[in-house]
Order: sequence, then C-alpha cells, then structure tokens
Amino acid sequence: MKRTHRMPFGAEVGPNGVRFALWAPDAGAVELLIEGEAPQPMIPAEGGWFRLDAPQVAAGAAYRFRVDGGLAVPDPASRGQLDDVHGPSLVVDAGAFEWEDSAWGGRPWEEAVFYELHVGTFTRGGTFEAAIARLDELVDLGVTAIELMPVADFPGRRGWGYDGVLPFAPDRAYGGPDDLKRLVQAAHRRGLMIFLDVVYNHFGPDGNYLNAYAKRFFTDRHHTPWGDAINFDGPGCETVRDFFIHNALYWLNEYHFDGLRLDAVHAILDAGEVHFLDELAARLRAALGRGRHVHLVLENDDNAARFLGPDRFDAQWNDDAHHVLHALSTGEDGGYYEDYRDDRGERLGRVLTEGFDYQGAPSPHRGGARRGERSDHLPATAFVNFLQNHDQIGNRALGERIGHLAQPEALRAATAVLLLAPSPPLLFMGQEWAAAQPFLYFCDFADALADAVREGRRREFAAFPAFRDAKARERIPDPNGALTFETCKLNWADRNVEPHRAWLSFHRQLLYLRRTEIVPRLAGMAAGGEARAIGPHATVAAWRLGDGCRLRLRANLGAAPAAEAGTLGGRLLFATARVPGETMPPWYAEWTIEGENA
Repeated sequence: MKRTHRMPFGAEVGPNGVRFALWAPDAGAVELLIEGEAPQPMIPAEGGWFRLDAPQVAAGAAYRFRVDGGLAVPDPASRGQLDDVHGPSLVVDAGAFEWEDSAWGGRPWEEAVFYELHVGTFTRGGTFEAAIARLDELVDLGVTAIELMPVADFPGRRGWGYDGVLPFAPDRAYGGPDDLKRLVQAAHRRGLMIFLDVVYNHFGPDGNYLNAYAKRFFTDRHHTPWGDAINFDGPGCETVRDFFIHNALYWLNEYHFDGLRLDAVHAILDAGEVHFLDELAARLRAALGRGRHVHLVLENDDNAARFLGPDRFDAQWNDDAHHVLHALSTGEDGGYYEDYRDDRGERLGRVLTEGFDYQGAPSPHRGGARRGERSDHLPATAFVNFLQNHDQIGNRALGERIGHLAQPEALRAATAVLLLAPSPPLLFMGQEWAAAQPFLYFCDFADALADAVREGRRREFAAFPAFRDAKARERIPDPNGALTFETCKLNWADRNVEPHRAWLSFHRQLLYLRRTEIVPRLAGMAAGGEARAIGPHATVAAWRLGDGCRLRLRANLGAAPAAEAGTLGGRLLFATARVPGETMPPWYAEWTIEGENA
C-alpha cells in the first residue's frame, strides 16, 4: 500500500519527474540548484510562487533554491535532508515505501495510555530503528500510545526537537523517512497508537531561512518568547496557515500517525476571524473522515477550554493536574508551584473531576492575572494527566525526575491516583521503573549561539536559592555538551534490579487494572464529577462512568493521617494498604467501583 500526501509546495515526485515549488514573495528570482547540474531558473507565478517541472530529476537528488543569485537555501518543506539543516534537501519519493498496515484503523480515545519518549535518549542507539526493539516491553507494560517528542530537523546532532526549522523532514540523527515509517508500522503491528509532537508556534534560532525570501511568514504585531510571531492573521497568512495545515495532514496521512500533540499553542497568536486552531481542526477532521481513529491533543498554558470538544481537539495536557500532584508529592512551592501552595486537597479534587484548577481565577505567579476558562462541562477524558513529562523534568536545572524528589510512599500513592483516574494518563520514558537517569535540557548549537544558550540557562536559575552563587551555577550542565546528552540515555538493564523491578511491577499492576476495570467503562462518560476536600492534602472524589457505574477515590497525599467520616462503598479495586476504619493513613490511595455492572 502506498501513502503520499500531495501539497502545493516542496518537491513532489510524479510520473514525469519532479515538480518543485517555493513560496518566495520577497524574491525577484529563484533558481533550482541540483547537486552536480547547472542552475535552472524557476518560473514566477501569481502570489509570490516559483515553480519548475524537472523531468530529468529523480528521487534521491540533492537540491537547494538560490534566491536572487545569492543565498542558497534548503527547501522549507523538505521531506528529508542530505545532512543537516543548512545543507541540501533530498527529493523523497513517498510512494516508494510499501505499507503493510492497511487494516489498522487506530484505537478509540478512551483506551489511550501515553508513553512520551525522546528518540535520541530512549535507547543507547538513539534511532528510530533502535526504538522498535523496545516496543514489546511497552506493550507488556500496558501502554497503548507512544508519543514522540518532535523529530523535525533541528541544527546539530542532538536536541529536544523544539528548535526544529524544517518541519516536514525527520532529523537525520534518528534515521531517514523510511526508518520513521518502519517505526510507525512496527507500533501498529503491536496494537500501539503512535503520536507525534509538532511545533507550530515558532522556528528554532539556527537554520531558518524564511526571512530571506518570505518575510510575511512572520509578523511584528505579535511577539513570543522566541521573537516575532508566526503570521497567522496578517497579509499573506493564508499561505502560512496552509503550510502548517499541510504539515499536520502530511504526518497523519503520509506517515500514518494516529494523532498529534501541538506544542504551546498559547504562543499561536491569532486575532483573525477564525482562529488557526479552529481551522486546523476543521480541515483535519474533514480530510481524514470517519474511517480511522485520529486524535488531536493540545498543550495550552492559557487553559482555553473552548478549543476542546467533539470534532475539535480531543484533549489538552493538564499542567494544573501535574502541578497539584507534584506539589503534594514533593512539598515544593517555588516558581509556578506557588499557585498551588494552599488548599491542595481541594485543588486535587478539582483537577481530577473538572480538568483545570485555574478556570479564570487570579494566578499569584502571574502577578494576579486571571488564567483559564471553565472546564467543568468537559468529561475527564478531555484532559491528559501526568506526574512527569519532558518539560517538567528538563526545565529543572539538574533534570531531576520525581523519583529523586519525592519519597517512595508519596510517589506510590500519586501514581495510583494518576493511573486509575478516568483521564488518560501519560508516563515519561523510564518512569515505569523509576529510572535513575536525569532528563536535562540539551542542544547542539555552535559558536556565539552556544555560548548564549549556556549562559542564558545559568541566568535563568540565578533567582533560585540553590543557584544564587556563581560557583553553584557552574554545576548546571552545559546544554551543548555531548556528555549532557549521553547522561540522559536510559539504562534499560536497571529494570531487572531492585528497586526498579518493583516499580515496574507496580506500574504493570495498575495499568492492568486500568485496562480491565476502567477503560471498558469510559465510552460515553458524562462531564464532571464530585470531589470533597478532607483537609489540606486529601480528597474524596467520584465519577459516573459511561456504563452507569460509579468510580470512587479516597486519597491522602500528605505526611499526616486524614480523618474522613465514612468509607467508600462498592467493590475494592486497589488500595495502597489495607486500612480498617475511616482514617486515611499518610500517602494513601483507595479505589472502589459500584453499580449494576460493577
């Protein structure tokens, strides 16, 4: 079976050679440069386009575009690079790959158990091919959906992926386009969904040439932490919006991904009549139809619930849930955790039953600015909850995982809350065995940019008590150092020794319970739930599931006992300890279910 996504830009292989197209509204002339051949002038067309049909060119050819007789640039819609972001692009014949997963239609959203991974540090080999060898262990764990951190081509040989500049080209450090397709196909053979993290809010600082020939790709009307915003609402924005919509369709069609996670959409600034996210969701749903399960997930610091719902975005990463669970488990209250310093038992119940904690309330960390929108009209399945992800670990100066910060009994109780609650849970790679390796911020910039990133990261942490001293800040690993990257690679052998083996068994036990007792009851689940705080660190919560059963939780995520007048009814699913009576001991979680179908 062949899969090719047709798009109006880039290099398209056809029966009569290759069609090249570049949107360059600020260029007077553009030439096609094929490695080893004479330059060929491209034909200007309406709207700032330059096109050329090249019957003599075939798949595998290396090419660039030369703008106004000077700068030679890679194709912004390159399907693959010969080497890195500054070099030639490659003509890729997507139709040459033979897919063997035509029977795969995906899985329903309710079955999602996410496992976020970084391809370069997930295995010692750090490639798409090496990742395939670990998929059986993820199936055995109880995971149903892999989520890849961004793989779009970024500068250098190591990076998180959020500095990508060629969003259609898998980074060569991980393998070629066909290697990524083999990973997707291997996941499907094992019944695993596979998602891709995509970045539509900015380009990285090294290797982005768009300003040289398409200045209207950006706008100075809006600003982001990375500089001028991408132009989603000004003159020329139709082509810009199309670029990213085709990118989403490309990954979902040509690579057969089961879904996308959109990074930091609060930085997609659009004051137009139809927000880009609304157009994106509508066009994807219309193009993909109902023949397969395709899921769309947002990361949105604004807590904008309006983008979530049927035929729109399935869910949002729930940072509020993370922050509450983290603050309870570790006791930390600095930085953005100050917003979760008080009433943690109440906040825990709210994030579990209503989604967001901040639904329009003022945020102390943001100087009292109000944050968020009401979310209690949405079902719990509209929120992806987690104890860890790449940001929450990697944005710490030393990249510590929660296992380094919380006592084992605290982490055990929080994990039981996470994995059996109705919201789809997400694990970060290695979490299931409490991996000892940190996950640091790393990159591979050169010269002045490398220096700026290194010093900028150290300045970022200068306000923290542990790093106010200059000598202490020198302990922060250099993001550009190869050792920083190598330190983050998982050691899979640890899974076979204690205490890691016990943690792995614990996660398997909980995910088995989720698969057999919770997931079959989630379809058709109504919005909302009930929660009642029991002191500062404990809550009692309940949900009406899709089959009419009632799922109940008692949780005490504190170091002192919590007295509660009453016990849960129904059949016991799980408890961190067998406890007679009504008082919950420290670090306790108990799940029961009741109803005719229980």
